[in-house]
Amino acid sequence: MHGKMLARIGAVVFVAVAITATAIEMTRKEEPAERWASSRPNTTPSDPLRDELFRCQALGEAGPRDPACLRAWAENRRRFLAPDARPAERLPNATPAPQPPAETAAPAEPAPVAPPTETR
Repeated sequence: MHGKMLARIGAVVFVAVAITATAIEMTRKEEPAERWASSRPNTTPSDPLRDELFRCQALGEAGPRDPACLRAWAENRRRFLAPDARPAERLPNATPAPQPPAETAAPAEPAPVAPPTETR
């Protein structure tokens, strides 16, 4: 009997706290969010390649037959696969990758794998 009474009191306290929190939240006045000044300029330079890729996307099925789209996709692949070919403003902290030494050791051969053993 003692356990049931304790559970009921706990449930009543929980409901009372939930109702109080809801009432407080509903009476709270909504304040407008503060606007933080961005350190970036609002006008970003337009990338002609990006504009051309959007145009090609809008062409739909005709895109693969358009020579300008083929050139734009080739340039996009070149920029993606060659990090040093990307525009400097896109990679502000770009540092050249360290070059490996001229003489490198041959990769080690993997260790031989033992055939599986039967277990009974």
